[in-house]
Amino acid sequence: MPRTARIDIPHLLQHVIVRGNERRAIFVDDDDRRYFVKRFSALLVATETECLAWALLDNHFHLLLRPHKVSLGAFMRRLLTGYAVTFNRRHRRTGHLFQNRYKSVVCEEETYLLELVRYIHLNPLRAGIVSTVDQLDAYPWCGHAALMGHENMFEQAANEVLSRFGKTIKTARNNYRRFIEDGVTLGRRDELVGLARNKKDEDGMGRDARVLGNDDFTEELLQQTEEEQLTTKVPLEKIIETVCAVLDLTMEDLLSPARSQQIAQARSLICYLAFSGGHSGVAIARKLHLTGSAVSIAARRGKEVIGRHPELSQGLQTILT
Repeated sequence: MPRTARIDIPHLLQHVIVRGNERRAIFVDDDDRRYFVKRFSALLVATETECLAWALLDNHFHLLLRPHKVSLGAFMRRLLTGYAVTFNRRHRRTGHLFQNRYKSVVCEEETYLLELVRYIHLNPLRAGIVSTVDQLDAYPWCGHAALMGHENMFEQAANEVLSRFGKTIKTARNNYRRFIEDGVTLGRRDELVGLARNKKDEDGMGRDARVLGNDDFTEELLQQTEEEQLTTKVPLEKIIETVCAVLDLTMEDLLSPARSQQIAQARSLICYLAFSGGHSGVAIARKLHLTGSAVSIAARRGKEVIGRHPELSQGLQTILT
């Protein structure tokens, strides 16, 4: 059964959950966490993406993002691919670090923003990493500490969140802190992460697990998504970026005059996937610095590569999601 396509529209609030493959640790120590936060922070600035809340746990993490300049998919590919390569190298491991598909839920902002900030920032307490809200105030791997003034990930949109709790920093922090304390007894809140969204309403209609919002918000969003999917094909840049990530190549490697088997394989896969996705041979040739005939030959080879190496399919599935 094909997977449901993501809803990836700019300027919308997205709750993202990323888990380790087979629930294994993705942060072994504070050096891993420090590198992740550094990479995450730099990427927020480079892509003009806003982060309203975040929390790192041992085998998963939560982000509350509002992408502007790039799509959520492009942001997450850059974040996860770079981190996974460094993590594997540092810990001398191979294979997939993350589950093949991260979870993302589009959220109706005015109704759910603060509830999601609280839910995400309470994760370390619910997981037993810290025992009290006082300890959470100073926990460095969660956006709550930044809101309380104890830690600072500079690119976190802390002021936007605090502005909803008061006109002065002191008042806002006090009100926000009470809001967090009030959430401790609320439990898991499955409805905030899509786990309760597939249940049927009284009218027998199921909820869409990709959306957290009222019926009008959901209907308008799904209609917009359907219209965009009818007119938008997978960008050529996304195909190139994903193939390079799977084969551990850079764009410079791809365009270099080198004739290694790995580079030839990457070009073939890109040509095949781009042709299949509706891109013209001229556009592909221009992007890869190839002739039109070379693109056609490479596309045929790419189809053969997929046939011979089905293990590549898992890594390339992100092109279609």
